[in-house]
Amino acid sequence: MLRITLPGSIFLAFVAILPAFASLAGVNSQFAQFFGGTSLLILVGVVLDTLQQIESHLLMRHYDGLTKSGRIKGRSSFSM
Repeated sequence: MLRITLPGSIFLAFVAILPAFASLAGVNSQFAQFFGGTSLLILVGVVLDTLQQIESHLLMRHYDGLTKSGRIKGRSSFSM
C-alpha cells in the first residue's frame, strides 16, 4: 500500500503547489490559479469518467471496432 500511497501523495502535493511555482516563474497569477491545483484535478477526473462512460456504452452495444483498434482498451471477456 505504501508503494501506491507515497507517490500519489507526492504527486498531489506537487499539483497543489504548482500555481505558486508558476507565479514565481512569471506566469500571470490568474492563469496559474485557474489551471492549477484543484481545478486541474477536477478536470482530469471528469475526463477519465467520460472515457469510462464511453467505453462502457460501446461495450454494452458490443461494438468492438473502436475498442480493438482505437485508443480505448476494452475489457470484454468474449472473443471474436
